[in-house]
Parts: sequence; structure tokens; C-alpha cells
Amino acid sequence: MSLAQRWHITLALVLLLLALLFGVLAALAYLYPSVGDTLPFTQMRPAHVSAALFWIITGATAGVLRFKDDVFPHSGGAFLHRVFLFLWTGTIIAIFIAYAMESFGGREYWEFPPLLAVPLLIGWLVLMAGYFRAWLRRAPDPPLYVWMWTTGIVFFLITFIEQNLWHIPWFRDTYMREISVQWKSNGAMVGAWNQMIYGTALYLMTRISGDEGIARGPKVFFFWFLGLSNLMFNWGHHIYNAPTAAWIRHLAYGISMAEWILLINIIRGFKAKLDEHRRHKHLATYRFLIGAELWVFLNLLLALLMSIPAINRYTHGTHITVAHAMGATIGINTMILLGSLTYMLRIDERGNGNGWMERGRLLAMGSLLIFWSALVAAGAGKGWRMTGLGIQDFQQVMQPVTPILMVFAYAGFGVLAGLGII
Repeated sequence: MSLAQRWHITLALVLLLLALLFGVLAALAYLYPSVGDTLPFTQMRPAHVSAALFWIITGATAGVLRFKDDVFPHSGGAFLHRVFLFLWTGTIIAIFIAYAMESFGGREYWEFPPLLAVPLLIGWLVLMAGYFRAWLRRAPDPPLYVWMWTTGIVFFLITFIEQNLWHIPWFRDTYMREISVQWKSNGAMVGAWNQMIYGTALYLMTRISGDEGIARGPKVFFFWFLGLSNLMFNWGHHIYNAPTAAWIRHLAYGISMAEWILLINIIRGFKAKLDEHRRHKHLATYRFLIGAELWVFLNLLLALLMSIPAINRYTHGTHITVAHAMGATIGINTMILLGSLTYMLRIDERGNGNGWMERGRLLAMGSLLIFWSALVAAGAGKGWRMTGLGIQDFQQVMQPVTPILMVFAYAGFGVLAGLGII
């Protein structure tokens, strides 16, 4: 493993810890005014969101750039990798400095000063240049995970540019136009990094099982087509409150749910083919992948319920939406990425730290379940009181909900401790 790859992994893990730390501080600032006076929620929340977003993207690209060397090696990409890391790391540091100085100006998820999007864009173009120089040397019939990595990288660029279209005055002429484009691009961007992450999960399953057939055949390529459709169209339910035709929202939900069902099916097929020896040889990575499977199931169940219009009327915009996002970000994406990092760092070959890693994983999984359940309960309570009972006063709405949010906040300490151990 090169020095650039090690720095890439280090940056990803630092961002994960920062996301967890800022998340806990944001929850405390929201619940306790005395904490908020010192650490304002208006600073902690964007810092948490940006750290989480950059953890997902940085962790995903760490896996893609490392594992591509096994599939289509190319000796000329080290310099471009270092340039990408320099631009990416320097910009992320500048973003956190801007938040500390209360300098904002972007949009949801990207709330930093807009000028900082320029080095991020240049950095991504450098990453793409290094990736595609190697990609041109691929085999004529590469396995599915290569196509997933490639579409993820390309569509991240497209959605990032689309997310910044608000700089053009025409998009700001009407509020509805701007908010629709923002949520459309953000929803599609999730699909872009999911392509990279799920492609990495598929790569890991082929390496652990020794069966390249997992990444070939009609079923898995249909999964890619479905994921690509999800990337392009799943934004339909992100603009639920916009005046959009109902069939667009329902189609978007259907595509999203079908992708998760197929992912569960592929993981179950991988488990069925895996013999005991191979499972124990890559035990840490295997456990993270199976942990992700559990959260795919839980998030799928929640998302199916949220897609029912009669239920969505009460849940949309409540803490249930946050639970859905946290289940996907921590439960699915983070578990897959940690599995990717443990495989890259050959954790199972080291042996002596695996006991603590498993304790950390169990603590994080258990705390996340409490964390997620508390958000669902808080969202249900808030939605019913606002929509079902018609209570307009916000403090009155939140009175019975706040104790549940305290459970959520303290469960966040458990998630921080568990992933911190890892």
C-alpha cells in the first residue's frame, strides 16, 4: 500500500470521528441552551453534516482507488492521487475554519462559502483523470463492480455541478425552481456514492468468497441497471412537498426499495456460498458486511412505511426522515466502508486487535439501534401532534418529544464510543 493510500485512509477515519463528535455536540447544543451558548447549534450542525458527507465520499474513493489497482493496475496514478489528496484535504480544512468563523453561504449539505466548491471540483477532476487512465487498460469484459465504480465517479461530477447551478440567476428566480433542483441533485448524489460503495461491497464479496461469479451474470447486472435508475430517478420522493405528479414520487420510491431488496439478495447469496474457512480468514470484514445487511433490512422497512402517502403525511420532515438518513449513512454505508478499510489494512492478519474491534462494532450497532428507534419515536410523536392534533405552538408540540430526543442524544455517545474503538 502506497503512502498516498495510507493518508487517504487516515483522512477518511479522521472525518468519521469528526462527524460523530460534531453530531453529539450538535445534539447537546439543541437540547441544552447552556451548551448551545458555547457551541452554537448553527455551527455544530453544518460541521457534522459536512464531516459525515466527506467521510462517505473519502471512504468510498479510498476503496475505489485502492481496489482498482488489483483489477486494472496502472503505475502512473500515484502523482495524481497525491494532488487529489492535497486539494481535498486542504479544502476540507478550509471549510471547517469557515464554520468556526461563522462564514457560511452555500446550500443544504454544502453550507460552506461557495468559492470552496472550486478546489473540490478541481480535485474530483484530478481523481477522475487518474482513475480513467487506469480504466482504459481494463479487461474487455470487467466484472460489475468496475461499472459501479465508474458510474459512481462520473455521476458524482454531474450531480456536484448540478448542485451548484443555483449560482446561475435563472435558477434563483423562483424559490420552487431552486429548491427542486437542490433536492433533485442531492438525492441523485446519494445514488452516485452508493454506486461506489455498493460496488466496493461487491468487490469484497468476490475476494472473500473466491467466487468471481458473484459479480457476473444477469441478476447482478440488473442490480446495476436498477442502481443506475435509482441514481437518476430516486430524487422524486425528495421533493415530496413540491407540486409534482404523484406517479413520479411513487415510481421513485419503488425504484429505491427494489435496489435494496436486490442488495439483500446478493448478500444472502454471498453468505450461502461462503465456507467456514474463508469466513474466519476475513472475519472482521465479513462482520461489517453482515451488519450492513441488517441495516438495509431495517431501513427498507422504514422506507416502505414512509412511502405510503397516508403515513408520509405525518412523517415527512420529522425526525423519521433523519432516522432514515442515519440508518443509511451509519448503518449501511459506514459499515460497508469499515469493512472495506479493514480489508485494505489486512486487519484479520494482525489478529491481536480483533476482540476490541468486535466489541466496538457490537457497541456501535446496539447504540445505533437505540439512536434510530428514538428518532422514529420522536418523529412519530411530532408528526401526530402537528398534523393529527393540529397543534401549532412549537414548544407545545415538542414538550413530550424532547425526552425522547435526550435518549437519542445519549445513544449517540454509544455510537461515538463504539466506532471510536474501531
